[in-house]
Amino acid sequence: MNQETPSTHPNTVIKYCPFCGAKDLESRDVNYFYCNSCHKEYFTNTAAAVAAIITDNQGRILFTRRAHDPFKGMLDLPGGFVDAGETAEEALFREIREELGSEIIEFSYFCSFPNEYPYSGLTYYTLDLAFICKLESMNNLKAMDDISGIEFIDPMQVSLDEISSQSMRNIIRTYRGHLI
Repeated sequence: MNQETPSTHPNTVIKYCPFCGAKDLESRDVNYFYCNSCHKEYFTNTAAAVAAIITDNQGRILFTRRAHDPFKGMLDLPGGFVDAGETAEEALFREIREELGSEIIEFSYFCSFPNEYPYSGLTYYTLDLAFICKLESMNNLKAMDDISGIEFIDPMQVSLDEISSQSMRNIIRTYRGHLI
């Protein structure tokens, strides 16, 4: 977490108990709340998300452009949140199908990093799991769902300032380290 608590942090935004509705919710930790009225505990746990590192035959990484906030217009890796009841692998396959219109034929786990995802006035904490992926075809990829474009960029040349989130920048830094 940032040293400065953002105004969208759950401790700042969540004021009412989700069980009884009382405004007697006490924040006891980064993700832990206690209601002094009904004595229930509430947690805002980390959500899982997946990201795909896909390279072309020149070693360039497939980046997407975000179509919506947060980080509209910035570079990102294809991927997204893991849905309830879904494995990380299932989410990875679904997200690539939804965003690029392609299928993964090979993948391997690469690394993970925590992230802060501000959305609609609330910061969500995620654990972003990166996978190195090979697609059935690099032809006819389409920018769909919540992406506005697809770009192939040399991982050593991409500006980290253009990448949407700290976790994605960390994933690219780690990937660069494996190339050296």
